[in-house]
Amino acid sequence: MRIGELARRSGVSERSLRYYEQQGLLRSERTPGGHRAYGEWAVDRVIRIQALYAAGLGSKKIAMLLPCMRDVDGGPTEYTTGELVEELTVERDRIDRMILDLVRSREVLDEVIDAATMRA
Repeated sequence: MRIGELARRSGVSERSLRYYEQQGLLRSERTPGGHRAYGEWAVDRVIRIQALYAAGLGSKKIAMLLPCMRDVDGGPTEYTTGELVEELTVERDRIDRMILDLVRSREVLDEVIDAATMRA
């Protein structure tokens, strides 16, 4: 498929797809006319990249992680290393702290909303 179709099917801009290629997160073949061509696997890969970015991982960490994940289901491959597991554990702990902070913020907002509602 061409870059426009991949962008449409994955919900990611063509510009982002080019950036993913520059960062080594995504690869394409070239048609005889010089256009990018992607396999069906690329849709799952792009969705996985987006999820990893949303989790707060940077492109370097994602580039390290992607070879350790199957595109179709995100399951582990034989390339997972102990070093990567340690780094990802640190990332998971950071995300857990962020979640706790967000829950606390929501609780404070709920209290303010409740107090304001009682006065109204």
